[in-house]
Amino acid sequence: MDTVQHDPPRRRVTAQLRALRFDAGTLCLNLVATVGRRPEVPVERMGDPERLEAWCRGVGVTLEDGYDPQDVLRSLHALRAAAHDIASGALDAHRPRQQSVDLVNLLARTEPPDPGMELTADGTWVAKGRRTLSKEALLSLVARDLIDLMTDEARRSRLTACASEVCRMLCLDSGGGRPRKWCSMRRCGNQAKAAGRRLRESAP
Repeated sequence: MDTVQHDPPRRRVTAQLRALRFDAGTLCLNLVATVGRRPEVPVERMGDPERLEAWCRGVGVTLEDGYDPQDVLRSLHALRAAAHDIASGALDAHRPRQQSVDLVNLLARTEPPDPGMELTADGTWVAKGRRTLSKEALLSLVARDLIDLMTDEARRSRLTACASEVCRMLCLDSGGGRPRKWCSMRRCGNQAKAAGRRLRESAP
């Protein structure tokens, strides 16, 4: 399970910093992004039932009625730590813990609901089949997405980390145009621009 420090942060933890991220490029990295500022003072973004519901809505999944939110959070946090260990290893060349690999393989064994679609009378495509997931099915979806990312050379080659030293969010490059340098231009990109401008203005 991720060990998120609770010591007073060296930087102010703003609402923006605690906001959930859904722009990492794939489901498993959106889960990893529920911890911010990992290299500095990790910030928990999904630590309570309300944030869990918000994350599920953000990634487009619905859990079955009657689930235990604390149990789901514990399981997602454990998978999150394993996913970060594995995905970051592809960037910094560290070998992930065997426990991380074993956990992902174990969770991926559960068969998630089969996807489906149908065309309505008015010509609209809608999802068909079971729309709610058990905890096990949700964990399987994330684990399978991670396995697909790590075993697909083309997708894995697009894996990158935000250039901000205090962010380092893992994300996928779009693969077209200029390489993705920042997790978001509106966030770290703009902050870097502002810092560079201040540095130039203060130079003699």
